[in-house]
Order: sequence, then structure tokens, then C-alpha cells
Amino acid sequence: MTPNGGRMTLDWQTHLNDTRATRQWLHQHPELTWQEAGTARFVREQLDALGIAWRPCAEHGCVATLAPKASGRHIALRSDMDALPIMEATGLDFASKQAGVMHACGHDGHMAALLGAAKWLKAHEPALPGPVSLLFQPAEEGGHGARAMIEDGALEGIDEIYGWHNWPALPLGTAVCPTGAVMSGNGTFHITLKGHGGHASQPESTSDALLAASALILNLQQIVSRRLPPQVAAVVSVTSMDARNALTVIGDKVLLEGSIRFADPAFQRPINDAIDTIAHGTAQSYGVTAEVEIRPRYNPTLNHAQPAAIYRDALRAELGADSDQVDLRLPLMASEDFSYYLTHIPGAFALVGMAQTQAKNDQAWYSAPCHSPQYQFNDRVLDSVMRVFCRLAGVPVV
Repeated sequence: MTPNGGRMTLDWQTHLNDTRATRQWLHQHPELTWQEAGTARFVREQLDALGIAWRPCAEHGCVATLAPKASGRHIALRSDMDALPIMEATGLDFASKQAGVMHACGHDGHMAALLGAAKWLKAHEPALPGPVSLLFQPAEEGGHGARAMIEDGALEGIDEIYGWHNWPALPLGTAVCPTGAVMSGNGTFHITLKGHGGHASQPESTSDALLAASALILNLQQIVSRRLPPQVAAVVSVTSMDARNALTVIGDKVLLEGSIRFADPAFQRPINDAIDTIAHGTAQSYGVTAEVEIRPRYNPTLNHAQPAAIYRDALRAELGADSDQVDLRLPLMASEDFSYYLTHIPGAFALVGMAQTQAKNDQAWYSAPCHSPQYQFNDRVLDSVMRVFCRLAGVPVV
């Protein structure tokens, strides 16, 4: 089942090749959120082969610990595990074997990097200055897996936590780890407008929910531009309108749905309140009613100052002193459930670049965005991330 049988080696290049093989095996066997049974079995077999003690956590997740009796600070390194309901279109030799399921966000690479670091750390366990826990977490893609891990005791005894995400918009060999917001919080809204339908030739006898919905879409877009300070990083996007009817019928119901993004938690409530107020006000002005449901998802991912500084030092030591000099606007408006961990203990989250330039045509590759059917994880990033993890743990690769 495993590509290398969990075989231990201390030769770094051989070790790196084994880690790439692990990543590619994981890519071929993706599993959806809260369905990661086979992935969990694979990870646990690898840990068993390395002699690293682990316990199950949040069903398909696990927490493994090295040097549990060491006296220094206890850090955790985290990887997510789940894939996405996407039909892969990469043409890779090791493409997904599960139709309609793909590791289109690089969680296969995240797991492989953590397993690769685990092998090095196990081989140098006596030199670890403090305990190191490895968190393999299910259900990051909207499933609140981090919250479930915390509820199952994953953070007990841990002083600091570190995580990362590959980022195709950044060049290979670069990384960012700011103090404060690195990724945004998010939520969704669901607005049902109800009127009175009728014949398309007699609009005056109806209360047109579709017309009201059209006005509401425009009004919602003014929340960020007119209701919030211009310095606030926020997005309100209407992404779906369900109003299908026969061509000669004015319908009586429309469903609008969309996404909310915010970098500062202080503005979550004002945005939600504005959506509710505008929806009801617009509905009333068009003679229809509104039902509003707002579903919170993840909080912003807010790095703590000291762990972020430690992380930046480790990244620069492995990638170079100027590796964080990149053109990337932060915080990203994408979201991460790593934010749950950072509301409980200090820690930091980094974005690590993957994009390259092909010599033949000077076009970037490994730059298809996450969640794209063409997305590809760049295995070259495994080397640096494994080295950074080992450095954070206190036993750098030399």
C-alpha cells in the first residue's frame, strides 16, 4: 500500500525522493472531507513504520508525538488531509484514481512534507529540545476539522503551533509569514425573497421578487464601498441567483446566495447586520418579503507576533534572506481553518511559493490556482518545507 513501506533513511536525497513518492501516492488516492478513512490508514501506517506513537483524533485525524519528555517548549506542526470534489484535468501520470475527487489544494503535499519531516525528527529524536506533536487533520475544506481536533484534545500540552499552505501565486523559493492577519475570515449568506407571481403580460398585478433581487444584488455590492472604512479588507459577493421560471411567468420566489470575507473580526458583525438590513429594506421597497440566513464559517487567520518572527527566521534560513520580498497583497481574502488553532494558543501560518518559469517558453507553471482542475503541486517545495519544519523543531538538516 505504501510507496516506500515507511523505510527509514538518513540520506537526505534518498529521503526526499521517498517523500515525493509518498506525495504522488497520496495524490492518486484523494478522499473528500470527513471521508478520509484510507488516507488516515496510510498516515498511521507510515507513523507505525517509523516507530512514532500516535493516537486517533477527530475520527480520521491523528496526533503523533516525538520526545514527549523533553523539557523545552512543546510545538505542534499541522497538515490537513482532505481533497475536493473536482474532476482532475492535469494529465499527470499519477493523476487521481477517484473520479470526481482531486487533491486540488495541495493537501497531499502538506501531508507528505509533515511525514517527511517526521522521519528526520524521529532519527534525531534525542536531540529535540522539546516535544513535537504532528497534527494530521481531516476536513479543512469547510468541514471545521480543526475545531473537531481541538475538541478532541489535539492542543493539550502544546505551547505553539505552526502550519503552512502552498501558494501558486508566489514564486518557488519565496514565502510570507506576517504578524497579524495572513488569511481572512468567511461566511455565507442565503436570502429568500418572496412576492406574488403572475403572468408576464400583467406585471402590475404581481410583486416581482426577481426585480427586487436584481436591486438587492446592486445594493449589497455597496456594503464594502459605502458602509465600511476604505482601509478595511472585506468582500461581499453574490455568487448565485435561483429564479428559474417559465418564459411567460413572473415568479414568486428568488434565492440569492453569496460569500462574505473579512480580515478584521471586528467587522464581521457590521457586515452581517448590513446584509440583513439592506435585504429587508430592499424587499420592502419592492413589495416583497425577505428571509435572511447568515452562516459563519472560519475566523481570520491571525498570526501571533513571536511565533511569526520565529517562523520568518526559519524560512529565511532555508530560502534566503530576501525570500519574503514578494508582490502579494495581504491578508489573502481566502480562508483557513488553521484559524481555530490560533484562537486557542500562539502560533503562525505561512504561505510558501510554488510557481516556476519554464526555460523553453518563459511561461509560469505550477501556477494554476488552488481549487482548479489544472492545479498541480510542485514537489520541489517539499525539500524547503521539510527543512523549515525540522528547524522549527530544533534539529535543522545539515
